[in-house]
Amino acid sequence: MTIVGWLQIALVLGAVVAAAWPLGLYMARLFQGEATFLAPIVRPVERALYRLASVKPETEQTALAYTLAMLAFNAAGFVLL
Repeated sequence: MTIVGWLQIALVLGAVVAAAWPLGLYMARLFQGEATFLAPIVRPVERALYRLASVKPETEQTALAYTLAMLAFNAAGFVLL
């Protein structure tokens, strides 16, 4: 492997390590339901997609519903591919 290859690996590793802390803080705030800096932009898009897909965000998905959705998604991907 050349020095350029090692430098590319080091650059990607450095970028991942540098992004880990801010991304972790963002995800923690997001999962706790707190407002984030992207909320004013993403929330209207999310609501529109939920409305389009008839998703109720306040209700949780059961294990059976998740399994059926996963199988349908995989079947659709198999047919498309």
